[in-house]
Amino acid sequence: MARLAQTAGLTDIQQEILSTVRDFVDKEIIPVATELEHRDEYPQAIVDGLKELGLFGLMIPEEYGGLGESLLTYALCVEEIARGWMSVSGIINTHFIVAYMLKQHGTQEQKDHFLPRMAAGDIRGAFSMSEPALGSDVSAITSKAVKDGDEYVLNGQKMWLTNGGTSSLVAVLVRSDEGHPEGTAPHKSMTTFLVEKEPGFGEVRPGLTIPGKIDKMGYKGVDTTELIMDGLRIPANRVLGGETGRGFYQMMDGVEVGRVNVAARGCGVAQRAFELGVSYAQQRHTFGKPIAQHQAIQFKLAEMATKVEAAHAMMVNAARKKDSGERNDLEAGMAKYLASEYCKEVVEDAFRIHGGYGFSKEYEIERLYREAPMLLIGEGTAEIQKMIIGRRLLEEYRFQG
Repeated sequence: MARLAQTAGLTDIQQEILSTVRDFVDKEIIPVATELEHRDEYPQAIVDGLKELGLFGLMIPEEYGGLGESLLTYALCVEEIARGWMSVSGIINTHFIVAYMLKQHGTQEQKDHFLPRMAAGDIRGAFSMSEPALGSDVSAITSKAVKDGDEYVLNGQKMWLTNGGTSSLVAVLVRSDEGHPEGTAPHKSMTTFLVEKEPGFGEVRPGLTIPGKIDKMGYKGVDTTELIMDGLRIPANRVLGGETGRGFYQMMDGVEVGRVNVAARGCGVAQRAFELGVSYAQQRHTFGKPIAQHQAIQFKLAEMATKVEAAHAMMVNAARKKDSGERNDLEAGMAKYLASEYCKEVVEDAFRIHGGYGFSKEYEIERLYREAPMLLIGEGTAEIQKMIIGRRLLEEYRFQG
């Protein structure tokens, strides 16, 4: 076996796409990632390269100018990109989720208007659910839309927008009580709005402000921001799907495929950590021999490789389940949970193998050590995944008394 995390049953086209992406990662991302990350610099040249490769339209149907590929193909590409630098995969992920939501739930006019330009990478997408006091309780959203003639007026503050500054289209989830009587379940009175804006910071359109980048421990380069709506006017034809009250379901559909994406990112980061660990273990000598020849290090490498393989297999299974049209919240939750936890453990073991040098910013493993924790939180914490998994298991294994 030449390398870990191989995927059986891929078509020639899928293999060609992955080979192209892998070459791009090795030549254009890995050599510059650590330097750009330390400067917290947006990787514009890398993004331009991904645009040329057509990756912003990977899953957008061919009729809109995309490649019309599967979630599996996309997830495997994300795995490769995250192996190079996880932040780059985040730039693509939010764009992909918005494009997916448009493809699945948008009106024909919305698809015709947005998808061709999203496929070309001319429009970059971001999505927004979280709020400063929200956490994982989406039902507690307080941002609100009020109908005013042919428009809606949006007010409220959103938090943790990946690509909040660089995006030009944001899918925003808010409460919309219009048409929903008092007492309606919170998730039935939420609507997703398609908010077009100028890239950048400050007031990016009347009533909409992106204050600036949030300074983070890791996951640098990609901009993470707040979004403040103060009398933001949005025309009624920018309600996703043209119908209020469907926002929660639309967002959860997007997050479900996003969990496959996060699992893929965990797999990619874990693969890179293993590569760094196994390489360093063969170069570093102690007691007259490479540390890779010490049994304790071999045990670590064995455990790391097994975790990489297991996480990859679960991620591939979740993607294939979604591609088949079947419900995959159980598989996606399991894949996201396992891949993010194993990623953290593999990165830490690679860090330990590096010894004191792992603590130096000169070594790539230092960056991975700061990046891995974000995957424990993104698209739902481990605790949220366990709740989803547990509820689905009880549905499948209902006791017949």
